[in-house]
Amino acid sequence: MALDDFDISLLNHLQADCQTPLRELAEAVHLSTASVQRRIQRLKKEGYIQASVAVLDPDKLGQVITLFVEVRASRTHTADLEALKARFSGPEIQQCYYVTGEADFMLVLLVPSMSRFGQICDALFHDNPNVEWFRTLVALDRVKTTQEVLLA
Repeated sequence: MALDDFDISLLNHLQADCQTPLRELAEAVHLSTASVQRRIQRLKKEGYIQASVAVLDPDKLGQVITLFVEVRASRTHTADLEALKARFSGPEIQQCYYVTGEADFMLVLLVPSMSRFGQICDALFHDNPNVEWFRTLVALDRVKTTQEVLLA
């Protein structure tokens, strides 16, 4: 289904703050509250809205180190890649991408300390026979982080 201007405006408002009351959303997008509620339900049902979440401050929660880890697989047969994708989908991984280029995967992790990262390295990389190599980059500063999708 194609999105109309009302849907796009509604999605933009929800990305900024998914807790905005229906009445305020209705005023902002120039629709009735009932219409906005129906549209939100349809957008959820059709998968445009995947989740409504709280964005947390990693520093305040002790997750002060952001790491980017490139991983090269030894074997890239479908079953081997699926096994790595499953392993790299654990709770210690914030984001995981299957990518092109020299590496096969790009992982993003938030950790409280380098010793915790060392434990994760042992579990995910050192003890994994399908990891040929991995390379880590440490973020010096979080300049911008967002999950927002740019809409017209």
